Amino acid sequence: MYVGEWHRGKTMGKGRFSWPSGATYEGEFKSGFMDGIGTYTGSNGDTYRGQWVMNLKHGHGVKSYANGDCYDGEWRCGMQEGQGKYNWKNGNYYIGEWRKGGICGKGTFVWSNGNTYDGYWEDGMPKGNGTFKWPDDSFYVGNWSKDPNEQNGTYFPSETSPEENQDWDPRSVYDVDLSGCEVNDVDGEKLSVLPSQKRLAMWSSSKNDDKARRMSVDGRVSVGIERPFDKLQIWDNATAGAVTGDGCDVNVVGDRENVGRISDGGDLLASVDDGNPKWSPLQPLKLPRPGKRQGETISKDHKNYELMLNLQLGIRHSVARPGPAASLDLKASAFDPKEKVWTKFPPEGSKHTPPHPSGEFKWKDYCPLVFRTLRKLFKVDSADYMLSICGNDALRELSSPGKSGSFFYLTNDDRYMIKTIKKSEVKVLIRMLPAYYNHVRAHENTLVIKFFGLHCVKLTGPIQRKVRFIIMGNLFCSEFTIHRRYDLKGSSLGRLTDKPEAEIDETTILKDLDLNFIFKLQKSWFQEFCRQIDRDCDFLEQERIMDYSLLVGLHFRQVSGDRELIPCDSEIVVVPRLSRVDIDHLLLDPDRMDSIRLGGNMPARVERTVRRGEFELQLIGEPTGECYEVIMFFGIIDILQDYDITKKLEHAYKSIQYDPTSISAVDPRQYSKRFRDFIFNVFSEDIQL
Repeated sequence: MYVGEWHRGKTMGKGRFSWPSGATYEGEFKSGFMDGIGTYTGSNGDTYRGQWVMNLKHGHGVKSYANGDCYDGEWRCGMQEGQGKYNWKNGNYYIGEWRKGGICGKGTFVWSNGNTYDGYWEDGMPKGNGTFKWPDDSFYVGNWSKDPNEQNGTYFPSETSPEENQDWDPRSVYDVDLSGCEVNDVDGEKLSVLPSQKRLAMWSSSKNDDKARRMSVDGRVSVGIERPFDKLQIWDNATAGAVTGDGCDVNVVGDRENVGRISDGGDLLASVDDGNPKWSPLQPLKLPRPGKRQGETISKDHKNYELMLNLQLGIRHSVARPGPAASLDLKASAFDPKEKVWTKFPPEGSKHTPPHPSGEFKWKDYCPLVFRTLRKLFKVDSADYMLSICGNDALRELSSPGKSGSFFYLTNDDRYMIKTIKKSEVKVLIRMLPAYYNHVRAHENTLVIKFFGLHCVKLTGPIQRKVRFIIMGNLFCSEFTIHRRYDLKGSSLGRLTDKPEAEIDETTILKDLDLNFIFKLQKSWFQEFCRQIDRDCDFLEQERIMDYSLLVGLHFRQVSGDRELIPCDSEIVVVPRLSRVDIDHLLLDPDRMDSIRLGGNMPARVERTVRRGEFELQLIGEPTGECYEVIMFFGIIDILQDYDITKKLEHAYKSIQYDPTSISAVDPRQYSKRFRDFIFNVFSEDIQL
């Protein structure tokens, strides 16, 4: 049951929502979500008072557990993250850093008997430098680890220290002192402000429509008349609505005479030259035609079939090869450019390699310990990684190489992308690898592309060629269809897709001058986005990297039957229809809300823009006020191009012919500034959310 304020068919403002289980939420709502300040009381007695974002605890809040525990601090995406204090009912408490719902980072644990531990934590246990103190001022200081082989330190007695402290074992902190001090993080309910088993239908009509149209949550439209219900009539000045008496269907009849008119942008559109057939601003936006699944499967008759087998054999060997226990603290020697492992793969097999149908080849792993640790840092399961790349399903080769001449391969599950790279790019990555590792370790929300492995295949036959390749994460691996893809750099020269409209499909990568949207993020996400762009650009600038870009993918949430995009403030859509499949959708399933992260699965809005006819090369068009709800994906790619002599010559040559500010090849400092200025204009805070 919901009692409170509404706006355009969605819970908006202050209200109270109660679940059949007895759980309640009282506070602020935005766009149908618990969003703002509010209090949630679970059926098990847990109570949370604080900030919310899209049904998730996000910001500062206090949670009181039914068992007597209490947490007061920062939350992110429904879990404790940042600075916070946790009090146990037995009198113990911890104050310090949290990550993903657990104690992690620097903090202090105080026991009710007066003992304290002040230092670093990982996964809820002391890990790293720390000091254990007793009330008599004696203390033990050193390196802490649950592994006895990594534990070392020194005990310093005080004048009044009891003799038993001298025989004290630091492992007792793990086995005794911290037992029973688990963080209570179990919520009693799945938080979804939607009827879980009720059907919602939407009707709208116009003077020219013979039949009403019903729209599903994914935009599908069907025509037909449902069986009649007993209805309670509700009248408004310009609209007539009908609400069913059984609580299962909500029917709304509205005046669609003004549907399609762009508010706050009509004067602008009237003055725009609509001669560009690709983006005609006066026409409704439509999705591009569906594209075929990307890539050509590498079958036995494919020219690169043998290379694929070599790659899969090498990956399987590299990942399965036993190595040292992966600690996140790597020695400098692990990053040494000479740190590489060569393995020969004869067709008949060897002591360490299996027999195979391919010709003999050599396999090289660059800095294997570093990339093994990176996969651990990125939470990549080794078995899943091998299965994706080396399973029975063949890789897929993209139809054409990129501008650099590199070829791209996709795994069958779309999780990983394999790119062939030049020797110069290998050198750049090895040179910047220590800084890259420290950067991605320090910034969990980094937008910089994730690297999982760097390898080389050397064919030993008559060809004698080397193929070097990098394995990366695929930014667009999602259950959502990516309807639009943009590669954004902030430059204008050559940044317009040369394909005619008829050839553009969902897989086409569009460029800066094709962009006709401004991306709007919820306030806290926008602030985090700006901070992270600054951090990532500072890192790339320090490493003398340029020519990188922000790859952006959009999934439009509301589409009509003829693939026309429906603005989120359109009167056509009042209440969506929910099918069983829709109920399980990411945005409606609280169990899957934790997959939302910066750059991935992000609910957002985009505002349509148009360029005036006299500004053909205008990078960012003027906003029209017409907005669409989307799911966004984005990340920084192509980070292996340094400002070498080739790029300096390219800059000098093109500067003679073109405006130096419009070309891509510029000094890393200038490139970073131009990139940030452009991105911070393309992205903005959504003040309506």
